[in-house]
Amino acid sequence: MCQLIIKSFFVLLFVFLISCQKQIEVDSSSYQPTPLIIDIPSNFPSIEHPEDNPLTEEGVRLGRHLFWETKLSGDNSMSCATCHSPQNAFSEPYNVSVGIHGDSGTRNAMVLQNLAWSNDFFWDGRLSSLEEQILIPVLDSTEMDETWENFLNEIKYDNKYRDLFYKAFGILNPDSTHAAKALAQFVRTMVSTNSKFDKFLRQELSLSQEESAGYASFNDLNGGDCFHCHGGILGTDNSYKNNGLDEFPIDSGRGLVTGLESDYFKFKVPSIRNVEYSAPYMHDGRFSNLDEVITFYSTGIHPNSPNIDPLIEFAAQGGVQLTPQERNELKAFLLTLSDPDFINNPKFSNPF
Repeated sequence: MCQLIIKSFFVLLFVFLISCQKQIEVDSSSYQPTPLIIDIPSNFPSIEHPEDNPLTEEGVRLGRHLFWETKLSGDNSMSCATCHSPQNAFSEPYNVSVGIHGDSGTRNAMVLQNLAWSNDFFWDGRLSSLEEQILIPVLDSTEMDETWENFLNEIKYDNKYRDLFYKAFGILNPDSTHAAKALAQFVRTMVSTNSKFDKFLRQELSLSQEESAGYASFNDLNGGDCFHCHGGILGTDNSYKNNGLDEFPIDSGRGLVTGLESDYFKFKVPSIRNVEYSAPYMHDGRFSNLDEVITFYSTGIHPNSPNIDPLIEFAAQGGVQLTPQERNELKAFLLTLSDPDFINNPKFSNPF
């Protein structure tokens, strides 16, 4: 008799739990997360978020947890933040990234800032949305070497993640699409708009004489001549260019994506915002500091590099030939693009 009562109790408990699960699933269809609007200055372009992935407080919160989650890697040792550290403007201080098996990648980890204004991703622009881009590093055997299915199974009974996914998307059985959407939402909040240069533009402070001279050189065709590619409030024109790094380039860059001969050896122009924090530089991380970069553009350009961009107007003489003083002035201006509030923003920090 006692055994019958116990069995009946567990049967009733099972039925109750199933009914609760069904009730949650029914209620989830009407769940509405909280819309989130990014506060940006009026001199920045407006942000258009994908219609199928609007920014929400709950989505960003989930994305932040996923960004710092080491379970996204095959051996639970690496997270997105491993190669995209806040103190490095969400890049890393190495030439190329090294995956969980010790395999080296072929390109430098790109900074994650102001990507809400980007339309394509990776150095070669192979993908056209953040949601697509985010899926790749987890699957790549030279990087995190995990499957989304394994990761989602690993957190399936984690009450924290069950709550986060439910509040973000109203679901209890998420797939990789939901994870990618949440991560994309979080990355789109990584907006840098409060450097010294931004404050100068808002007339909140003045640049020093050296910084002002560097700013003038930046915008001068006969000076640093940087504005063609890095002008504008975002610090990049988001185009693809060969800047004359090598006479005989090895990495085919954009050409591998489009198949066009005219795109070979071209790479996406990176933003120079927070450039102080994001060393090393170029797609292969060959330059360890800003002085090396400025010296390259001054005297180190290879004019015969195939598909070299015509905007490298002084390529024939090896570069813009800046004097030591002019190089220091240009560097002083570039340092005004540093945004310490951005790299120290607690909203981007590890939530665990």
